This record gives sequence, structure tokens and C-alpha cells, in this order.
Amino acid sequence: MASNAPVGKPTDMSSPRLPKVAGIDSTVPAPPHTVAPLPGVPLAAPPSDAALPPGVLIQDRLASWVSDLTTLHELTERLIKTDSLDGALREMLGAGAALVGARRGMAVLEPADGLGPTSTIGLGLAHADLGTIETVPRGSGSYGRLLDGLPEAEPPGAGLPDADPPEAGLPGNGPTAPRRPARVPEPIAIRDVRTEEGLDPRHREVAARLGYAASYALPLATEEAGRLGAAVWLYDEPAEPDERRRHLIGLYGRFATEHLARLLQVERARARVATVAEELLPSRLPRVPGVRLAVRHLTGPQGGGDWYDALPLPEGALGLAVGSVSGTGPSALAAMGRLRASLRAYAVMEGEDPVAVLSDLELLLRLTEPARSATALFAYAEPAQRRIVLAGAGHAPPLVVGDHRTEFVETSLSAPLGMLTCWEAPSVELSPAPGETVLLYTDGLLRRTGDATDRAFARLHAAASSVPRADRSDPGAVADHVLRTLLPGGLDPAVEGEDVVLLAARFE
Repeated sequence: MASNAPVGKPTDMSSPRLPKVAGIDSTVPAPPHTVAPLPGVPLAAPPSDAALPPGVLIQDRLASWVSDLTTLHELTERLIKTDSLDGALREMLGAGAALVGARRGMAVLEPADGLGPTSTIGLGLAHADLGTIETVPRGSGSYGRLLDGLPEAEPPGAGLPDADPPEAGLPGNGPTAPRRPARVPEPIAIRDVRTEEGLDPRHREVAARLGYAASYALPLATEEAGRLGAAVWLYDEPAEPDERRRHLIGLYGRFATEHLARLLQVERARARVATVAEELLPSRLPRVPGVRLAVRHLTGPQGGGDWYDALPLPEGALGLAVGSVSGTGPSALAAMGRLRASLRAYAVMEGEDPVAVLSDLELLLRLTEPARSATALFAYAEPAQRRIVLAGAGHAPPLVVGDHRTEFVETSLSAPLGMLTCWEAPSVELSPAPGETVLLYTDGLLRRTGDATDRAFARLHAAASSVPRADRSDPGAVADHVLRTLLPGGLDPAVEGEDVVLLAARFE
């Protein structure tokens, strides 16, 4: 009885096939690497014995691919934890150096839309070294060619053979048709700077001065994000990454670019919010005889509703105000702008009576924005007489700083604006001595310390008391000393929280 013969090619059907692993091209060979990777993130070295049995070779290659996947996972996990453009660029440079087997490098952030921000970060290069590299003509440097040579998005059909003209009104035609994503340029490898053709003599001179012999440049660009910049790694000896390393750095580079694109959007949003907040506040402080003014305004990532004002009033008087509205973000900024503009109008009409100014402000807030509350402090100052009349609505009391005293002004307790059906509280009058500085501030200064309210007030008093005598004649130096003492690390822009306003008025 004849046996059944197999159909087709038995050898091809029964031969083992390499498995496909997501994100890794199984056709890419895995030659051994010679440069140490990042600490704790080893790159797997494939077997060097070409005579191994097929099964063993497959297992070793599979183990190498799994190791590569693990490496990329750990590197991307490190990158995703960065929350600033500077931090992401530095992490990307370090990880890329391990993947391509280099020791030094630099990254240039230069978005193609020209809206910024721009920056240059170095790995193993001093600031002067970066400046030296930037003297190389951009057309000769690999990273410069990537930055200047990325094509912009082309309209659909560009580069295709001519066809019949599209009919008007059909989908996809006309000025609103979607644009084809920009093409991403290929990485540029210069294996030996000394022998590479077409390089500018200045490029070879800089390479000899800094001691590098080869480079590998990667575009920080994807079809979706466009061009954000470029990274270049420098080798001490003539070299270039092998095919496996190119594949890994390409995968990592695409992920890094998308992460940088997200951080860029966040950074631009923060910059716009900060710009709007600054435009809603005075562009400069007025000059009034008998008093010197200084202000410090620190803004959080979302942009809070803290504000200040200083406006000259009739007969040489001066109006000083600080306050905050509830909430953060654009809506709080808009409410802050409306509140500040209204207070200016009331101050011009009846500024000598701070209680009347805040009462009018309370009525306006209650009628126009019933769901919002605000705190405010308004002071009517007559510098020539060194006389101040002030009233506060749910606001922290001012602080008087001088050679012979540092004390809080005793003000009456009052609810914030918008909390009562009718707001009214007695005003307080004080007379600063010559050379004394009155500090007006928002609650954000106290809350940003992270302490309980009583502890924060005590720290503020201690900070004001410790102002060096030589700095007490300058209101700006007084404000800076208080901020450095209370917030030694500054205002972390990545940490959610209230804004900080500190307005200092020194009376002559």
C-alpha cells in the first residue's frame, strides 16, 4: 500500500520559522556590541558561534530579542517619568548613548514651526564645547542638515503623475483638504570625520579639538509630530552603529519624539498662561514721591488668580492692593482681570475710604459671579504724611519691617468677598516710620511653605526679622530675602499650587 506523499515542499513547510516579536524586526541580525550599556540595562549579546544547531540559534536569537524589548521597556519607562523638556532631553541623550555605543552627545530642540522654545543640551560636553560645535556651518554638521533638511508637509497628490483636475466641491479638494504628514529624514552617520567627503574644514578642525572621530545623528521627528530637533552622538574613534543598534535607537527615538511633543505642548500652554497673567497685571510700578515700590510675582503651572496693583491717586496719594480669586486656569485669570479692573475704578472714585472700595467690589462679585469668592486687601497711602488706611476681606494682615520693629498690622477678622450677603469691616490706620517697609502678600506665600497657618506666619515673621540691615533700604532686596528664606528652592513650576505675590512699599 503506497504511503501518502506530502503536498508541496516538505522542507519549507517543516523548517522552523523565527517568531515575530512586536516592535522588533526579526530579520535584523544581532551582532555583538562592544560598548557598555546603561547601568542596570544590559544589551544582550547574541551568540558568536555560527555553527550552532538551528534550534539553539533560534533560542539565542529569541532571547536576544526579548532582552532588547526589556531594554527598550526600561529606557522608555525612565523617559516617561520626566516632566520637563530639559529632563527629557537629558534622559534621551543618556539612553541613546548606550544604545548606539557612544560616550558623548548633544541634543538640539528646535521645533519646525518656529514657535519655540529652543535649547541645546550636552552629554559629556561642557558649555564651551557646545559653543565650539555650533561654530561648524550647519550645512556641514549632521545634526544641522537634519534640522534644515526636513521637508514640510506636502498637499495630497504632490509628486504623483498629473491627472484630471479635481472637481470643485468634492471631498478632499480645495484649501481645507488634509495635508500629508511631513516625511522624516534618515539618520546621518559619519564614520570617520577625517576621511568623510564633503565636510567643511571647520568641521574637521572642531572634531580634532574636541577629540571625536565619528558621529551618528538622529532626527527627533515623526510624521505626526513633525520636526522637533535632532540628537547627535560622538565617537572617540572611527565607528558607526551596526544595523541592530540603528534599529533599537530608531524605535527609541520615535517614542522619545512623541514624548517630547507632549511636553512641548504642556510647556507652551504654561507659557501662554503666564503671559496672559502678566499682561493682566501692571507692566510697571508707579513712581510716587516719598515711597519706593517693589513686587515679586511667582506663578504656578496652571496660573492662579493672585494679583496685585499700585496706582497713583489724586493729591499725591497711592493705592496698594493684593488679592486672589478662587480657582486656577484661564477662568480664574479672567475673573482676576475683571476684579482688578473694577477695584481700580472704585479706588479712583473713593479710594480714601478702603471699606467703601471693598464693599463695592463685594456687590459686583456677588451680582456678576455668584459662584466665585475672592480675598482682597486695599490700602490708601499718603506717602508725604506716611499715613496708610487699609481694609481687608479675608486676607492676611500686612507686615511692617523696620530697624526697630517687625510686626503684623492688627486688622479685624472678615470673611472673603462673595461669602456674605453684605460685606463691611472697619478699616485700620497706621503710620510707618521713616525707612520702614510695609509688606503686602497673598495667602499663596504662606501655603507654599507647606506648614500649618500659625507656623507659616511665624516663619514669615522670622524671615522678615532676619533681613540684613544693609538690605533694608531696598524694598526689592527685602522681598527677595523673605522669598529665599521661606521658599529656599523657589517655586517649582511643575508643582500644583497657588501663586505667590509679595508687594513691598518702603516709606522715606
